[in-house]
Amino acid sequence: MPPKPPQKPPHGESAAKAASAAKNASEEISGAVESVVYSNDETGYRVFKVRVSGGGYYGAKDESVTVSGKCTTLWEGEEIRAGGRWVNHPQYGLQFEAQTITCVVPTSTVGIEKYLKSGMIKGIGSVYAKKIVERFGAKTLEIIDANSARLLEIPGIGAERKRLIKDSWDAQRGNRETMIFLQSNGITTAYAARVIRAYGAGTIAVVKQNPYRLCQDIWGIGFTKADEIAQKVGVPRDSPERAKAGIHFTLEKLADDGHCFCTEPDLLLHAEQLVGIPVEILANALKEECEAGRLVKDADRIYLRRLWNAEIKTARKLRSLLDTPARFPAIQAEPAIGWAEGKSAIQLAPKQRAALAMALTSKVSVITGGPGVGKTTIIRALCEIWYAKNLRVNLVAPTGRAAKRMSESTGRDAKTIHRLLKFNPQTRRFAFDEQNQLDTEILIADETSMIDIELAADLLSALQDKAVVVFVGDTDQLPSVGPGNFLRDLINSRVIPCTRLDVIFRQKSGGGIVRNAHLVNAGEMFEKNETGGATPSPASLYTSDFFFVNCDSPEKILANVVEMVKHRIPRKFGMSPLEDVQILTPMRKNLLGADNLNLVLQEALNPRGVSVQRLGRHYRVGDRVMQIRNNYDKEVFNGDLGFIKTIDLTDSTLTVDFDGVPVEYDFNELDELTHSYAVTIHKSQGSEYPAVIVVIATQHFVLLQRNLLYTAITRGKKLVIVIGSYKAVSLAVKNNETQARATALAEKLKTVES
Repeated sequence: MPPKPPQKPPHGESAAKAASAAKNASEEISGAVESVVYSNDETGYRVFKVRVSGGGYYGAKDESVTVSGKCTTLWEGEEIRAGGRWVNHPQYGLQFEAQTITCVVPTSTVGIEKYLKSGMIKGIGSVYAKKIVERFGAKTLEIIDANSARLLEIPGIGAERKRLIKDSWDAQRGNRETMIFLQSNGITTAYAARVIRAYGAGTIAVVKQNPYRLCQDIWGIGFTKADEIAQKVGVPRDSPERAKAGIHFTLEKLADDGHCFCTEPDLLLHAEQLVGIPVEILANALKEECEAGRLVKDADRIYLRRLWNAEIKTARKLRSLLDTPARFPAIQAEPAIGWAEGKSAIQLAPKQRAALAMALTSKVSVITGGPGVGKTTIIRALCEIWYAKNLRVNLVAPTGRAAKRMSESTGRDAKTIHRLLKFNPQTRRFAFDEQNQLDTEILIADETSMIDIELAADLLSALQDKAVVVFVGDTDQLPSVGPGNFLRDLINSRVIPCTRLDVIFRQKSGGGIVRNAHLVNAGEMFEKNETGGATPSPASLYTSDFFFVNCDSPEKILANVVEMVKHRIPRKFGMSPLEDVQILTPMRKNLLGADNLNLVLQEALNPRGVSVQRLGRHYRVGDRVMQIRNNYDKEVFNGDLGFIKTIDLTDSTLTVDFDGVPVEYDFNELDELTHSYAVTIHKSQGSEYPAVIVVIATQHFVLLQRNLLYTAITRGKKLVIVIGSYKAVSLAVKNNETQARATALAEKLKTVES
């Protein structure tokens, strides 16, 4: 038997001895949660203070102790029972290290009030918590659970707030049981919330029946995690279900890398390495999935059904567009171009005139080229000509920022593709599709390099065959985040008329940025300037729109970034650190990754204010955030940037302003938002910012490529600052070996019939 513990918390040397003596003891404590000291929703690990109600290590009631361990969502005022042992933490002293934590509803009026005002139940803040407990006392939770109509007895609580409280109570009670099941099977709190949102009350049954549905249905849960759960619920490792899931997951991983298909031998090899199932079983599983139509075998290529559909639909629609005359009479190109020059008081270069003539006389065409070569000028001229003919023209871009920039440059309304097609939350489909097509005669799409094959198929399907389409973009930028290489495939097919612009016109307004972007794209280092070339003096910052600060140490790079964004740029250029300056970095992880940069920059630029902690991050009023997945219900999309305007701790909601449009999020939906003081270069595609700071270091080695640096530089409108090591920049400039994507759109365009 371990020695009987003392009555009061031991300190110093006695604490160490007591903890050592109790090291192997298995004990239990119970009490009410006073405060949560630390909480990580991703891992479920928490540190909190508990007012012990009896027994425990101290052997006395009403002692406040520190407890650490993993549990479901924890709220102040809840009562817990914890089993574990006492340890002496080298920094924080004596605490109870819990192996098991069971949460129960509180019984004392003090605990109930604290529980209600913690934010767990929507519609109840500190004021209403006090009023409700004063009215119903120890029966408060019983009233909410079984007789919620009596809440109307509380002044200020109407029918709507009563309904909100009851619904929230019911949801939390059901979620608690489901959370315990999911966490016991290795799903963290953050992902468990996503699972519950997807499957609702049937979550436990769905997961037990086929855990591999998780990696298909739940964004962020991969095959590995679903496989762990499957083993816990008894699915054999060589089962057909596991083999099929492994094949699908292999194809999904390839799609994440931009590929539309995989050859059959390579697919079986990759899947065997992934799941460790014999090729014979995998081959049978593959055959069954193809026969069932969930996968498509096209020669020796294996597609996910959705990606094969997207490729074939895109190819067929483009052929139909090419083969069908326009609805309006042909326009005489030369007179129209001359008229546009006179109206805008400009003189177009020969290549620009050729691009305009091609777009005016072709059903489908492509205009490509780098920054400063006149793509925007051509879009404006096309708009002037076609609007003068009273034709119905739609201007679209893949992102909100790109659409906004298109509107500003043309003076015409431009929309994102998603907003043009109008997603219907009830049907989970776009309102405009092949059955309900847009009434448009001309469509101009900008930043086409960002359009993946599935979005291309959706956009083209919504057009009538008589429509005229112009695709504008830069093939030297990073390809789309999603699968496919749409713009490059259009050009490589040689089926779609294309003009490549290669003469730089934008010199005065963006000289350094444009010249250096083209130098990088040509495989050359930044140009030298009067103040010392690649390592200019600080004074050169204020005489150019582009400069490079050479730092080898990641710590110095980080310090320079903070100094630039917080002090030097605002002081010398009058730009807002929050609204005008964007930090770009190649990756999310490491000291100079977006995750850490966001933590550092939040502390530097927005350290105080109302906040809520979720997923290991503090979301604070004033924070700049980015939507990281398409949410059609809210009409916000992957890459949209906004600012947190309000946080309502009573209703557990947060409001983000996206370019003047307020969007409300429940606290359980915050996994869709990430801080965006710094973003990856991939996420910046289609956007343009007044000032850009590009972070580039050798720790980004695996991602250092020419098109990555080129894309980053071309995001800056007025100022670009590259902070990093000369070696890293040189590596990026020299590396032009981008991975070829497995796509067949160019081939299908040559062979498919409309």
